[in-house]
Amino acid sequence: MTSRRSFLSTGAAVALGVAHPVLWAQNKEPIRIGILIPLTGATSQFGATMSRAAQIAAEEVNAAGGVNGRRLEVVIEDDQSNPEAAVRAARKLIDVDRVVAIGGSYASSVTSAIAPLCWESKTVLATSSGADSITKLPHQGYVFRTSPTVTLQGTRVGDLGIELGCRKMFFMGPQTPFAQSYIDIISGIFTRAGGAGAGLIYEDKKSSYRSEVDQALRTRPDVIVLGGYVPDTSVVLKALYRAGYDGKRIGFSFGINQKLVEAVPAEVAEGAYSLVPSASVTAGAYKRLVARMKLEALDSYSCQVYDHVMLVALALASAPTAEANGTTVRDHLRGISQSTQAKVVDSAAEGLKLLGAGGRINFDGASGPLDFADNGDVKGVFFRYEQIQKGKLVVTKVA
Repeated sequence: MTSRRSFLSTGAAVALGVAHPVLWAQNKEPIRIGILIPLTGATSQFGATMSRAAQIAAEEVNAAGGVNGRRLEVVIEDDQSNPEAAVRAARKLIDVDRVVAIGGSYASSVTSAIAPLCWESKTVLATSSGADSITKLPHQGYVFRTSPTVTLQGTRVGDLGIELGCRKMFFMGPQTPFAQSYIDIISGIFTRAGGAGAGLIYEDKKSSYRSEVDQALRTRPDVIVLGGYVPDTSVVLKALYRAGYDGKRIGFSFGINQKLVEAVPAEVAEGAYSLVPSASVTAGAYKRLVARMKLEALDSYSCQVYDHVMLVALALASAPTAEANGTTVRDHLRGISQSTQAKVVDSAAEGLKLLGAGGRINFDGASGPLDFADNGDVKGVFFRYEQIQKGKLVVTKVA
């Protein structure tokens, strides 16, 4: 990566063992896809693997001949986990790099900030954010979400609390586009089960949350739901530990994860649960991606970014006579990912070959099946439930 962006070249074909370099369409510029991800800041725990997953996807497309004979390039920008920085980066991707789509887009505050830039410029935005409000915006079909919504994640967390025998819930989280939704959704689940729910939204990036913890404990909750990212969640957990709280603690993968386990003393986080959007671990695309990255497992968000690149490339390849732009991607993306009368494929090589021969495909990615509702939300998602046990994250259930 040069500075904060990275271009992929035809050299990727050689690195992948292709006998003869691909001869790209003459006098044609490469097709560019922007990848806007948190390489720094509070949400950066997945940034490095998201970047590499996007690069691998482009390498695979180029090794298979590119998109209609044109080389695919990913341009990677750091959103710094900050909406203002993200807007500047998105404007560069759209105005300077002339990308046909932007993928990645992890934090909901970032996605909410850049979404208007995308639909106004007719640039597709593929996002791994969860806030329900994102696909309620008037995006004219230019937004596709591959991550489960806040409503679904909140429902799963609320159900888990009830399963664990809890009856009084208190939510604690910073101001985000989804904080109040989590309070409403999870409180509703507890109320309908005969219990009660409440919550507070705190100021982000404080060095102490003791007063907020004291306010929460006055309600005598038997479960506290943590809705923050790693930096503030670690501070809240320490305050709960010092206060002697012995109830259940449930969080989300953006706050309770390996980075948090490494950031706090073992006794502070012991027993905490995490809801984790899961990749499609039995899918061929997932297995190949994990092998390429030389990892035992991979988070869903990195898998989603890999799928973002694949979806854009295959959508354009399915319309060889159309202009390579965001509108073409928007109009053809569902046609290559959810056709019930097409061959299911899970690789660029197979998908591009079939499309080149005039066939139809249904691409299933590393993150799972990619069927989208009319509003752009993905329909099929996977979750796993983890608990911190003796300083390690242990999977307790997959559903």
